Amino acid sequence: MEKKDRLDVLLDHAKTALKEFEAAAQEDVDKYVKAMCLAFKEHARELAELTIEETGLGDLEAKIEKNTGAPDGIWYDLKDKKSVGIIGEDPELRLKYVASPKGILASVAPTTNPNVTIMFNGAYAIKGRNVLIVAPHPRAIKTSLRTCEILNEALKEAGAPDHLLQCIESPSIEMTQELMKNSNAIIATGGSAMVQSAYSSGHPAFGVGPGNVQTIFDRNYSDYEKAVSQTVLGRRYDNGLICACNQSFIIPEEMEESLIQIMEKENVYYVSDQETINAFRELIFPDGKHINPKVVGQSLQKIGNMIGLEIPEHMRIAVLKINKKDAGQKDPLCGEKMCPVAISITYDSFEEAVDIAKTNLNYQGAGHSSVVHTDDAAHAEYCGTTLPVSRLLVNQPGIFAANPALANGFRPTSTLGCGSWGNNSISENLTFEHLINISRIGWTKDEEAIPTPKQIWEE
Repeated sequence: MEKKDRLDVLLDHAKTALKEFEAAAQEDVDKYVKAMCLAFKEHARELAELTIEETGLGDLEAKIEKNTGAPDGIWYDLKDKKSVGIIGEDPELRLKYVASPKGILASVAPTTNPNVTIMFNGAYAIKGRNVLIVAPHPRAIKTSLRTCEILNEALKEAGAPDHLLQCIESPSIEMTQELMKNSNAIIATGGSAMVQSAYSSGHPAFGVGPGNVQTIFDRNYSDYEKAVSQTVLGRRYDNGLICACNQSFIIPEEMEESLIQIMEKENVYYVSDQETINAFRELIFPDGKHINPKVVGQSLQKIGNMIGLEIPEHMRIAVLKINKKDAGQKDPLCGEKMCPVAISITYDSFEEAVDIAKTNLNYQGAGHSSVVHTDDAAHAEYCGTTLPVSRLLVNQPGIFAANPALANGFRPTSTLGCGSWGNNSISENLTFEHLINISRIGWTKDEEAIPTPKQIWEE
């Protein structure tokens, strides 16, 4: 069967399923979503092992943790929210809000994060009574197909219509583009070229931008040990694959030595000599701009071996000292590094620290996220109103931008919108509300609630 014919079969199944799914009640929808979450959680280790085996990217324990924790966050966030029929009202404006599915959704899943991307997008699609077709990355076909199989088995046992969730078995760029052209909306979680293709498909699309999470350590912060620990965690997690991983230590100049000591207690391989820094730079960015795929998602020890370094097994990340005059595009190490390597830059004033972070973000990662460790609410707000980011995390690891521990108010997701800074349509965490149409039923207001021209313009 030709590839186009196979896609036509998936689309025909999707249309039939969508029509049948339209009649589902809220309790049915929630039953299906809960069943998916529980099944995914049950197979967390299996899927993590399959992903590592197939892609060779990331860290097994981190993937198990993600696969185990993601369903908790999804269900906790979705279980009490309405997504069918009338979902809310505004008595003052005399409006009622009605939810309808967007229809057939296309999900472009990345090789870096295939399992939870399908879990998130599948749950959010079905919460809105949509159907989803997954276009997996060619390097993650087996684990993507197995993820869909597990979720479909759970849906079947819960009594859901067939074909709510499907996956392309032999993906290609051409087939993915054809899927996007025949979908009602697209969730593109992948590289910038694929995201751009989604936006040019002629259909609504939700994409992501590159991450480059800058991390500022405020002067006189009360718990530098915790700040360093969280930043190391946020840099090493899943071997640095996640776009929300911390990328830098922007630290007060007079505290450099004491913070290096804390880093070393956290098993940081700190590098200040230019020869070794140059070796890392040339390995990670061989052309001075694009990341070397050989280092993506690899352990620090493997990366060290590539440049002739024997880095002890207990070392968790490398931190390379960079001069602040080289911030931004002057040094590719100031961009996103999808491996357990970060940079350290010193600053004089807090305003200079924010300017360094902004310079690095404008080089790469604008619109995504940043972190500040501070006890000063005004400093946190200064960062939030100055930096071009959709999320500013205060006293947390960068990976909490996707809220894996439900430790903040950000919605759990695998699609972190980066706004117009990152050429994205949204500047928040994608969830089911983005995947439904909302109609409004409006009644005339009471006469006394309608303002007169005098009331409109009076002070």
